[in-house]
Amino acid sequence: MTAPAPDPAPDLFTWEFAADPYPAYAWLREHEPVRRTRLPSGVEAWLVTRYGDAKQALADPRLSKNPAHHDEPAHAKGKTGIPGERKAELMTHLLNIDPPDHTRLRRLVSKAFTPRRVAEFAPRVRELTDRLIDGFAERGEADLIHEFAFPLPIYAICDLLGVPPEDQDDFRDWAGMMIRHGGGPRGGGARSVKKMRGYLAELIHRKREALPAEAGPGEDLISGLIRASDHGEHLTENEAAAMAFILLFAGFETTVNLIGNGTYALLTHPGQRARLQESLAAGERGLLETGVEELLRYDGPVELATWRFATEPVAIGGQHIAPGDPVLVVLAAADRDPERFAEPDTLDLARRDNQHLGYGHGIHYCLGAPLARLEGQTALAGLLTRLPDLRLAVDESELRWRGGLIMRGLRTLPVEFTPTGR
Repeated sequence: MTAPAPDPAPDLFTWEFAADPYPAYAWLREHEPVRRTRLPSGVEAWLVTRYGDAKQALADPRLSKNPAHHDEPAHAKGKTGIPGERKAELMTHLLNIDPPDHTRLRRLVSKAFTPRRVAEFAPRVRELTDRLIDGFAERGEADLIHEFAFPLPIYAICDLLGVPPEDQDDFRDWAGMMIRHGGGPRGGGARSVKKMRGYLAELIHRKREALPAEAGPGEDLISGLIRASDHGEHLTENEAAAMAFILLFAGFETTVNLIGNGTYALLTHPGQRARLQESLAAGERGLLETGVEELLRYDGPVELATWRFATEPVAIGGQHIAPGDPVLVVLAAADRDPERFAEPDTLDLARRDNQHLGYGHGIHYCLGAPLARLEGQTALAGLLTRLPDLRLAVDESELRWRGGLIMRGLRTLPVEFTPTGR
């Protein structure tokens, strides 16, 4: 007896898919776990959806991060990265390079994200969290994306990089244009990248001119990058600008989505949210810590890992990938694989066996993960503690998700609550 034909393959990259991609990913995991797909940009790539295959691909040195290995004509290469980064000469960053350059650059910036440095930054993140909540607490309503989830990581990463306070609002405007994904004027994202590149070059120059002979306590990251380049590490100005740019870009959009998606998940799972509020009221942090990991797994901020390109023939999940082919690991699908996670479509903030791939795996594991976790934990704890009856102000069906291939995040998150004083 022949097996029944599977349901038809789902449509990918539609607005309906953006709202809830998980049923489509479940179909792919079962029927076509490694599938060649034409993306909205016209580029063809392999989508990897099972956890085991995903983990293998993320750590496979034959899958390069360097777009030079893409077999498409040159005009298509601009469709496989951050809009505008090529024209702005910002390609030399951790998401686009392989060892040994990747090893060298990652070592230089890893000092900024040590557990000790992140712990020292915790009071500043709490201060920012409280200040932003103060801005809308008395109104009884807010858009948590634009008024909270977006500005919090922008100001935090600007502080870490050493962007002066008087310039941080410019960064906020440029960053907003970069993540609108079609919601702003045509070419606005690329123009914002170019403006940011010019500003970073100027800031690096100013900081190099004023750099003291010895590093002081809590020296900002850009000064640290300059100091390293001036001590035999051969970090060029272009490399320093590209590193600062990608730390800003990767360091804020992921956290915007972690806070936004995480808050939305809690608001739509009242039992789990109540457990977390009770735990916080008792002065405990254990459920908050495991809860943020579960939110990263359940509906994380990065839907697809950034681009990889085969440098030689590679077999993944029984499929043969040719040299030059792009490979996209679907983190959102892998993190709901029932072969790896029990009841993967259930949100369980107390989940212990949770080796999710939300921040990647292997040598490209997210450098800023400790800071993002700190910001996510602090933001959610602040909201749930200070606004205990927080609730959605619109029906779930009215919420819209931003377009785009790599990130997953809400455009807006309107909420209501009982107005409170500061």
